[in-house]
Amino acid sequence: MTEEDVIAAFRATENPCLTTLGAAPFAWDASRERMTMRCQAQRQHCHSLHHPGGGIVQGGFIAGWLDSAMAHACIAKSGFTVAVPSLEIKVSFLLPAHPGVYFAHGWVTRMGKRIGFMEGELVAEDGSLIARASSTAALAVAHDAGKRVKPV
Repeated sequence: MTEEDVIAAFRATENPCLTTLGAAPFAWDASRERMTMRCQAQRQHCHSLHHPGGGIVQGGFIAGWLDSAMAHACIAKSGFTVAVPSLEIKVSFLLPAHPGVYFAHGWVTRMGKRIGFMEGELVAEDGSLIARASSTAALAVAHDAGKRVKPV
């Protein structure tokens, strides 16, 4: 699959979770096996609404953006043959996020037969590093060898 085919495959399936998160697959870099999700932080994603930045994005949304980028990277790397239920995720929040556009990058550091290890970063449009994450996930392989698992 080309990089464009990977993004088109993800976008072909409606994903209500990503809609709620304000995130969408943006780019797949096959040479680096790195997925980028474009994330639109909105006021409804925030607490501390009176903050001068327009509010501070609640950490669960940031974790969701990073988790999605890492899982999508694993799915793309597998050729859409695995689902990626999280076993553990750790997020380090480095700077606050406010309403605006962010990019969540995810990549696979190791992919075994049953377990995958992933990492990710959330950056603001200006390149500021907002958060870093690592994740361990089960790799649920499709039972029917000829079938692909639908993108998550």
